[in-house]
Amino acid sequence: MEAINYDDFRKVDARVGMTISVDDFPEARKPAYKLKIDFGNEIGTKSSSAQITTLYRKEELIGRLVVAVVNFSLKLVAGFRSEVLVLGTSDKSGNVVLLSPGEDAEIGVRAF
Repeated sequence: MEAINYDDFRKVDARVGMTISVDDFPEARKPAYKLKIDFGNEIGTKSSSAQITTLYRKEELIGRLVVAVVNFSLKLVAGFRSEVLVLGTSDKSGNVVLLSPGEDAEIGVRAF
């Protein structure tokens, strides 16, 4: 993979947000949820499609803090406007595991 410098990294605007609603997304090719995430006054509420149905139930995602790239270009997923990219990694089985800030993280702050 190509190395990037610090200025390249600074272009990525990753912020802490709180998931405020989660809906099923049966139109998606792969199992996914439609998320609404609150990033505070500066960014506002944004939507995201997230393929996290294997490890997470909708109920446990409400109120959960996540990290997402908020300056990612808009992506249409089965007609749904996915405005931010929620960050995660994968477990040994290839399931998406969300990156989560600590409970004391403030909504809207930039992740570095």
